[in-house]
Amino acid sequence: MMNFSENYIQESISLLKDLDTHSIENMVNGLSRVRNNGGRLFILGVGGSAGHASHAVNDFRKICDFESYTPTDNVSELTARVNDEGWDTAFSEWLKVSRISSKDAVLVFSVGGGNREKNISVNLVKALELSKDVGAAIFGIVGKDGGFTKTVSEACVVIPSVSSERMTPHTEGFCAVVWHLLVSHPALKKTMTKWESVK
Repeated sequence: MMNFSENYIQESISLLKDLDTHSIENMVNGLSRVRNNGGRLFILGVGGSAGHASHAVNDFRKICDFESYTPTDNVSELTARVNDEGWDTAFSEWLKVSRISSKDAVLVFSVGGGNREKNISVNLVKALELSKDVGAAIFGIVGKDGGFTKTVSEACVVIPSVSSERMTPHTEGFCAVVWHLLVSHPALKKTMTKWESVK
């Protein structure tokens, strides 16, 4: 009988083998198009995915020369919007002030992808509705069935569910794997990272 650590690793191996590389390559192509046409990348996530968004903004800016931002990096504005206007519109109102346009792209990190009917991550749903209305490209790295993000995305990587008990840790863990793949991809990477450049 496997111990917990062995089981978690085996689940991860199974999940990795089932990742849809076609969706990843489609995302690379779409992100490259936006970047090369002078567009910006807005990365959205809540909870652990907000931390991912901040990390990914750094990587896309530093490694890919891709102008990128996330609303959760400015805690003063975010909490003011939540306090004064409500959580559901915090991201969409931030995108409006950022003047999101058809040149830009939104990348969502989310376990469920948002679901208005079940009142789950409605802030993501509203942000994506606005993005769609202005013609911005939409991408996602999500879990479960992909939620609203998958239905409106140009390209969406759905992290396979291998355990109902560990959907969140597997989705968030492999979200990081996928975005690091993206910033390392020859079609996006522009700058050598430090340790790879040290002889």
